[in-house]
Amino acid sequence: MAGEIRSYRDLRVWQASVEISLAVYGLTKIFPADERFGLTRQLRRAAVSIPSNIAEGYGRGTRSDYLRFLRVARGSLYEVETQLLIAARLGFLNEDGRAEVEQQLKECGRMLAALIKSVDTKSPA
Repeated sequence: MAGEIRSYRDLRVWQASVEISLAVYGLTKIFPADERFGLTRQLRRAAVSIPSNIAEGYGRGTRSDYLRFLRVARGSLYEVETQLLIAARLGFLNEDGRAEVEQQLKECGRMLAALIKSVDTKSPA
């Protein structure tokens, strides 16, 4: 993405994480009804937490807060990966849907790691 970053919405990692949230909502629609308050809710919450923490950290205004929230977002990303694996082993997901979201998670994880490294290595203003 070329251009100046004026908002968290300009960050490709935020955009990618929003897409992951939408994909997780789509995948969990087919989960059994008795999982509505279990794995379905947990997966959706963790997925939404990724872009939410990126945005919140961006808005905090300090590098240390931004880094802390980016790391929380990374933790939520790992949480989604783990929960998708569990859902697949329980037979709630088809292979194609799971594989697509896992690829999105890997790419988002790479972008998040690069952003964390970039923010962490910048000299204080």
